[in-house]
Amino acid sequence: MQIIEYIAAHWVQWLFAAVSGALALGYKSIAARLKDEQQRNEAIAQGVQCLLRDSIVQNYNKYDEKGFCPIYAKESIKKAYKAYHNLDGNDVVTELYRKLLQMPEGEEHEHDK
Repeated sequence: MQIIEYIAAHWVQWLFAAVSGALALGYKSIAARLKDEQQRNEAIAQGVQCLLRDSIVQNYNKYDEKGFCPIYAKESIKKAYKAYHNLDGNDVVTELYRKLLQMPEGEEHEHDK
């Protein structure tokens, strides 16, 4: 009889303790998944940044060798650089990007000089 009275008097506290425990376990699970997802997103962002950097460097090498950079290539490079910069990329690529934009847009011929 005393057990029943005790349960009747304290059921709210026991229910609160059980709900609090369940919420704590749920929070730990969600926090762990969130951390994993943040690490995954960071790795993806770094990978994309690396690919964009490589693309800009390759384009620079290609068009520097040709001595000009067509307008359509400049537009593509501008978009790649903007994305690269938004991913916090900013190193030697910025200088290559500026040099690419300053290149003539077509081949210079002897009579053009």
